[in-house]
Amino acid sequence: MSIETITLGCRLNFAESETIARTAPPGEDWIVVNSCAVTSEAVRQTRQAIRRAHRQRPSAKILVTGCAAELERSSFEAMPEVSRIVGNAAKLNSLAANDAMAPAGFHGHVRSFVAVQTGCDHRCTFCSIWQARGASRSLPFELIRDAVAREIDRGAREIVLTGVDITDYDGGIGALCQRLFAAESRLKRLRLSSLDGVEIDAKLLELIAGEPRLLPHFHLSLQAGDDMILKRMKRRHSRADAVRTVERIKAARGEATIGADLIAGFPTETKEMALNSLKLLDDCDVIAAHIFPFSPRPNTPAARMPQLPRALVKARAARLREAAAERRTRWLDALVGSTQTVLVENHGKGHADNFAPVTIRGASRGQIGLARITGRDGDHLNAVWA
Repeated sequence: MSIETITLGCRLNFAESETIARTAPPGEDWIVVNSCAVTSEAVRQTRQAIRRAHRQRPSAKILVTGCAAELERSSFEAMPEVSRIVGNAAKLNSLAANDAMAPAGFHGHVRSFVAVQTGCDHRCTFCSIWQARGASRSLPFELIRDAVAREIDRGAREIVLTGVDITDYDGGIGALCQRLFAAESRLKRLRLSSLDGVEIDAKLLELIAGEPRLLPHFHLSLQAGDDMILKRMKRRHSRADAVRTVERIKAARGEATIGADLIAGFPTETKEMALNSLKLLDDCDVIAAHIFPFSPRPNTPAARMPQLPRALVKARAARLREAAAERRTRWLDALVGSTQTVLVENHGKGHADNFAPVTIRGASRGQIGLARITGRDGDHLNAVWA
């Protein structure tokens, strides 16, 4: 008997799934599917995962939780493979009555996710996650501190703080990071998941500038590069704000690298508006882009706006991905010959501090050290210990 978890979507889901599996009583035979609803494709993949899991382990009971289960409960109730559905609010107690804790973990990897916050107080017109997760709620510092300590005890060499909107953490994400560094001397490598640029505070910028334990890759929730589209998305920043945020980060730390989320084919997007998003890759020096073709979500304002033809949406997403891939390849090539600090995760593969993927043949899991980049193999860099 065992608890198997199948996780779709965000890093917060991964941390929650790990916590569910870790705290489940022994002797259970469950498959937990932690679902995602950020796009219609994510919901489709959730259903596909449920059917595949049932075929592979027909004797196991299947529990479905997460955002898709919250928003489309009736459709999952209609699936004969599903034994139980649990909403987001009760997911951590879905198989056991847990004491209060911060969700944390990632399948025993040397990089571990720790949740600091969930929910969202903003109402972007394309997004239904606030409906699935509720209002923004910050976890108490003590729970976060204890979760970080537990993950380090389990062998984590790097901690990633995650949530739905971590820059909305009560008191500021910068202050939280400062408290964690002060409270846990073993915390040597800290990353942050997706950031809302308008919420980056002075304390976080201080850490970016002067704290080497905060690793220099920052993923921004940009979503578009055109001011009219940003307004129709009900984002709280302009194109100029996005560029200025990146300039501030790079002024504070020259080696910082930038990732970004971008949506292609938002309703009413013209050719010129799409080109503005394409140009944002250069203007914000994005080297790790997550490109999403617009997907209308039920009960959202964007779903009621004039939609673009699906073929056009896919074409614009493909163009963005191609441009982002070209920029990323140039960046990786420019790293050849340099020396980078690398954390090895599994099978000799890991990441440099700037989040470049690096392979060091023969390296052991959990090793950290300086490595000389010798070449590029597709989307990975090859290296040897310096």
